[in-house]
Amino acid sequence: MVAHNRSSRYGRYTGGPDPLAPPVDLAEALDAVAEDVMAGYSPRLALQEFLRRGGRGGEGLDGLAGRVQQRRRDLLGRHGLDGTLNEVRELLDTAVLEERKQLARDTSMDDTDRSFREMQMQNLPSSTAAAVNDLSSYDWQSGTARDAYERIKDLLGREVLDQRFAGMKEALENATDEDRAAVNEMLRDLNALLAKHRREEDTDADFADFMERHGRFFPESPRSLEELIDVLAARSAAAQRMMQSMSAEQRDELMRLSAQAFGSPDTMGQLDQLDASLRALRPGEDWSGSERFEGQEGLGLGDGTGVLQDLADLDHLSEQLSQSYNGSRLEDLDLDAIDRQLGPEAVVSARTLTDIERALEDSGYLRRDAGGDLRLSPRAMRRLGQSLMQDAARQLTGRQGRRETRVAGTSGELTGSSRSWQFGDTEPWDVTQTMTNAIQRTMAEGGNPRHGLHLDARDIEVSETEARTQAAVALLADVSFSMAAAGRWVPMKRTALALHHLITTRFRGDRLQLISFGRYAQNMDIGQLTALPAVREQGTNLHHALLLAHRFFRQHPTMQPVLLVVTDGEPTAHLVADGESWFSWPPDPVTIRLTVDELDRLGRAGTQATFFRLGEDPGLEAFVQRIARRIGGRVIAPEPGDLGAAVVGAYLRAHTAGPPDEDWWA
Repeated sequence: MVAHNRSSRYGRYTGGPDPLAPPVDLAEALDAVAEDVMAGYSPRLALQEFLRRGGRGGEGLDGLAGRVQQRRRDLLGRHGLDGTLNEVRELLDTAVLEERKQLARDTSMDDTDRSFREMQMQNLPSSTAAAVNDLSSYDWQSGTARDAYERIKDLLGREVLDQRFAGMKEALENATDEDRAAVNEMLRDLNALLAKHRREEDTDADFADFMERHGRFFPESPRSLEELIDVLAARSAAAQRMMQSMSAEQRDELMRLSAQAFGSPDTMGQLDQLDASLRALRPGEDWSGSERFEGQEGLGLGDGTGVLQDLADLDHLSEQLSQSYNGSRLEDLDLDAIDRQLGPEAVVSARTLTDIERALEDSGYLRRDAGGDLRLSPRAMRRLGQSLMQDAARQLTGRQGRRETRVAGTSGELTGSSRSWQFGDTEPWDVTQTMTNAIQRTMAEGGNPRHGLHLDARDIEVSETEARTQAAVALLADVSFSMAAAGRWVPMKRTALALHHLITTRFRGDRLQLISFGRYAQNMDIGQLTALPAVREQGTNLHHALLLAHRFFRQHPTMQPVLLVVTDGEPTAHLVADGESWFSWPPDPVTIRLTVDELDRLGRAGTQATFFRLGEDPGLEAFVQRIARRIGGRVIAPEPGDLGAAVVGAYLRAHTAGPPDEDWWA
């Protein structure tokens, strides 16, 4: 047998997004967005805020934008634009020095000729360009000096080309006459093609023919003439900005030197024609901008143009990361530019943020309304309500003297049907249907039920029962500005979400009405209450809210009325005969009397009432204690973070038989 040695090489995956990367964490994003929405942000702004901050272990837009600005400062602070001038000056100094050495060594030279040449070397203009021009016809005596001087023209030619075509400086080093002729031919053909394009006479075959003959000069491998124009115009505009970023003296020197770059005006004429065509074809490029370079690391014309392109890249990225323009989406981010400027780790962060934005909409958590604005979808409400309900359940379980949050007495007679188990269900399992589900799932996943079954939460079904006690629940939520100012706004909304989720999923025979009250009261659905912004207006109109609650209870005469009131202030407003709200601080006796009259009506109807007092206002404490005793209700004074558990616990106890446990929240 012949043994074959095989070796493998491993490296970074470069074929696009990492196929083994974990899915984006939508739970964190949705929780953060919902928290900001409940604090008063629109869903669009809430999503933008999350994307700016970033999630756990991931950089946000603000972090990426900060890195963009830091790289911009680094480029401007490190570099100067005198690199080509310095290189030319060094070559010129070398040529002059070597010529002087040769003149001093050459004993066969006529003294008059030597003196004249030495005078020429001594009296060269201080301007580098003028000195190079004065020596253009000089008969060099030193071969080394002649080579140094000829390298000036070669350097200038390569730099001027490198300004327009990236990589030319290196590609044409030690170039032959044939190489230079090929460049000139490419320039003539390119200008002819662009002129034809401007007349709208070019064809795809023209471009293909051009690339076949000159494609080696374009490492970007453009796929169309439009792409080629984009590449060349961006480079040419950057070259213009570089020249405009120089001092007037530097710019004048380089312009005069460039005229001598190729030894003949033809090539410079071709380049000037190219610049004019590109400017006409891409007027939207920045042809007039400039930058202020303050560093000591000199840049040549080609490298400087590349840095100006980097700065343009960074400016475009800064605009994209700001997401401040109309219709902005993270899909607009140029990931290639981020990779070039900030590296692959920044690309991962940017792609993750883009995936989160897209996934939140694709998953149905965010929807766009008719006007194009984002809204939290019903699915998002269910997801948030479930999470908040679980938080409330954990708090209830952890309170002193409470070992179980599920309440007996909430299930009645079996209906004969079953449904999928959901969090909080207390009905008995439908064992037959549960096992059938487990068998079907195991077989669908390629397993063999004969080798054993493993139950999954998805398999479980519970038997439907008729509720013994159905309740009409009115949650009255104070939305006066003091709730927002004191940090109780979000806990109030989280409480409403948790209660809404519990009733709509676990106690579906019950009915819930959310009633907000500030200067006026109004019925709201959960989406409206969640997105409600804080408004700076005076008034705590509990009287109006109780009127709406009484109307709601009358619509469900066979159900047990349950009143839950969350407030942080005494009643300071009431409705008058014409329907207007009348406000007074301190509370007017008429407001108090009308509010108490409505509470008495609810008490006579057998309403179970619980008042949740937020804050330490002595007037509110005295008021709620008196009215609770008056109608046989209870008062609970939770911290804002405990409000959800307190309200859910009070609701659950409305379903229990017998008198309530007075110290359950102590």
